[in-house]
Amino acid sequence: MQLLISPASPFVRKARVLIREAGLVDTVEEVVVSTNAFNSAPEVIAANPMGKIPALIRADGPAIYDSRVITRFLDDLAGAHLYPQSSIWEILTLEATADAIMDATVSMAYETRLRPADQQSPDWIEAQWAKATRGIAAINSRWMSHLTGPMNIGQIAVACALSYIDLRHDARGWRNGNEALAQWHAAFSNRDSMVATKPE
Repeated sequence: MQLLISPASPFVRKARVLIREAGLVDTVEEVVVSTNAFNSAPEVIAANPMGKIPALIRADGPAIYDSRVITRFLDDLAGAHLYPQSSIWEILTLEATADAIMDATVSMAYETRLRPADQQSPDWIEAQWAKATRGIAAINSRWMSHLTGPMNIGQIAVACALSYIDLRHDARGWRNGNEALAQWHAAFSNRDSMVATKPE
């Protein structure tokens, strides 16, 4: 199998961290592609008509896409139990919250990095940041108990979302007022899977 990736993407990183936590490094080849929101690479479009990454190319079936589909598929393949049935709805909600933070902060990066300065919307950027800060605060106040204990996809997704903010929006200071989450993230970031997938 081949996973089409761009290392800076938090959605890609979520899949890459899961691959390492699930012991699938020798099963999934990671293929770096040059693609962006305005100019999707042909090989990405061939795998995903939406032109988004990650996309997983399989030998025995059509390519699958959307990071949540890919991580669920790979977890099932490996029998890694990163989607524990005993708390599946809570874990899926935590993953969705992290993915929404990724959506908002990636949108902010697109606005500032891909659009000319005279076409950027400060109101749009701040509206996206407001979404992200609400998600971060909710995790800090309601979800910390799910970030402890056995590894699960919620932990991976939250770590990748917060690390992306560090990469693209560090000046925003997301740790202020979210000390418990900041402490957790500092420890989780030292995992081998996170160190190995850190964008350069």
